[in-house]
Amino acid sequence: MNNPSIRQLAIAIYTVNRHAKTAPDNRTLYMLKKRALEKLITCGKAEKIGLHFVDNPKYSRQYSTLLIRCDDFLFHTIPEKDDFNTLPHLGLQDQSFRNPQERMNLNMAKELLNQYIGITPLKNIKKLPITKKSIHHLQKENRFRSSYLDGQ
Repeated sequence: MNNPSIRQLAIAIYTVNRHAKTAPDNRTLYMLKKRALEKLITCGKAEKIGLHFVDNPKYSRQYSTLLIRCDDFLFHTIPEKDDFNTLPHLGLQDQSFRNPQERMNLNMAKELLNQYIGITPLKNIKKLPITKKSIHHLQKENRFRSSYLDGQ
């Protein structure tokens, strides 16, 4: 996919976002979503709609998220300071709206978004070999002397 459509990018973001909600370590997925949305907004292919209160705030502290529209999809992300001054606050989230149910392979979605934002995935980067120091080398350095291992 050399030149993905806006719809394909929106489906990819939707897929990454859906998987991020259940992933044990979701930081990279949310970062990918955020960078893709930022680029879409900068290019004029997505728009900031307003601010919403979070449904289940942590530690009972109310805070807001930024609502972004891309094609037929709506996404929430962390707002910037300027957003509070320039965008309307829409109050509580509309529970009746749901994004279209689309399916895309997670690896395909990540590859599409990485390509769009210009990041080289780590799997394409050649890994340097890991060199392990032998026990004999460590003993010569006198770092990890143990009477248990040396039999003393």
